[in-house]
Amino acid sequence: MKPLLRSSVIGLFALLATAGLCPAQDAEALRGQVQGKVDAGYGQLDALYKHLHANPELSFHEVKTSAKIAGELKQLGYEVTEKVGGHGVVAVLRNGAGPTVLVRADMDALPVKEQTGLPYASKVTTTDDKGHEVSVMHACGHDVHMTCLVGVARVLGQLKAHWQGTLVLIGQPAEERIGGAKAMLADGLFTRFPKPNYCLALHVASDFPAGSIGYTEGFALANSDFVDIVVRGLGGHGAMPNKTKDPVVLAAQIVLALQTIISREIEPTEPAVVTVGSIHGGTKHNIIPDEVHLQLTIRSYSDAVRDQTVAAIERIVRGQALSAGIPEDRLPTVTVGEGGAKATYNDPALAQRMAGVFAAWLGPDKVLKRKPTMGAEDFGMYGRTEDKIPILMFWLGSVDAKRVADSQRGGAPLPGLHSPLFYPIPEPTIKTGVLTMTAAVLELMGKR
Repeated sequence: MKPLLRSSVIGLFALLATAGLCPAQDAEALRGQVQGKVDAGYGQLDALYKHLHANPELSFHEVKTSAKIAGELKQLGYEVTEKVGGHGVVAVLRNGAGPTVLVRADMDALPVKEQTGLPYASKVTTTDDKGHEVSVMHACGHDVHMTCLVGVARVLGQLKAHWQGTLVLIGQPAEERIGGAKAMLADGLFTRFPKPNYCLALHVASDFPAGSIGYTEGFALANSDFVDIVVRGLGGHGAMPNKTKDPVVLAAQIVLALQTIISREIEPTEPAVVTVGSIHGGTKHNIIPDEVHLQLTIRSYSDAVRDQTVAAIERIVRGQALSAGIPEDRLPTVTVGEGGAKATYNDPALAQRMAGVFAAWLGPDKVLKRKPTMGAEDFGMYGRTEDKIPILMFWLGSVDAKRVADSQRGGAPLPGLHSPLFYPIPEPTIKTGVLTMTAAVLELMGKR
């Protein structure tokens, strides 16, 4: 047996040695109990999931969603507080002295028109913050996350004899806009409510088979920053470019020059990305405009690399403009957006410990080590306060195993998260999510 798996199984046996049976019998008995409760309650969870999927709400507008989750948790006997950091929900269940564990589920959806063809597909349209009519879809699996949260709440509420401490469950708004975690923390999540010793979350994976779990030690998700550049020049007639300062040409030179940041300035072993996602300028074939607008996303793990990348962008943009003869009062402006995502760093010891627990509950073949991704999440904020609380986000397989296997053999690529075609299969995805998150909490809060 591998040392990691062995140590976790031993820890689980110690946790469960309370009924006079041998540890293996105790562990198996509790797993059977949890599985039985998950199976018995699945019908309600399936109905909840389909309701949430069909009724998504955008970031900062999770009014009905948060009320639904709060109502579910109140019915289960939790102390529920609503409107924390906007539409955030905090539910607390106290069960004697012991550690405090926080489990987070995000609640918001995306401005995406669903094209899955599911019988419970979203048909919701709404007006966004800019006044545009948009379709709305749970294209990132937050409906699964919320459903699993309610399932975990129900199972742990029924198994209070097997754990002790304080359980804090939160429904977080505005993850997609990277604002919800910050807002809940600012509204006293760690001061008005019991401060956690550990923070846990799961996230659906669009490339893992349902019934499996993925985990990453250390950096799992990236810093994410948005940068807006306004390249300014002197417009004029396209037939007389010598009488202008062409911002289109300058913008093209800037786009190319930015590619040297990663290849020639960042330490090769440090992951980083600079992507120009949008470029807009001009109105007509023969008019040289006054301005061109660029929109960038930059990704990194290290804060130092993030700062180095931003400084390099500012230097390159200014240098290119000066070399083109742009006067000081018309130099480009560079604006770094506020509130970008901070990298999610999974506590390595916690990740290893939980990998062993998941292997014991699901089988080692169902627990997969996953490479870090340059995607972003705001869950990392819960580990970045001065308390430095250990956090772990693990990945929940959500796709039919045959589809995954076919894709890996060169078949049709799987739709990714945020795709209008992405959909998780509810069973066994939700059952696995409830089972594994329950196992994780029992590992951290089980009676010794």
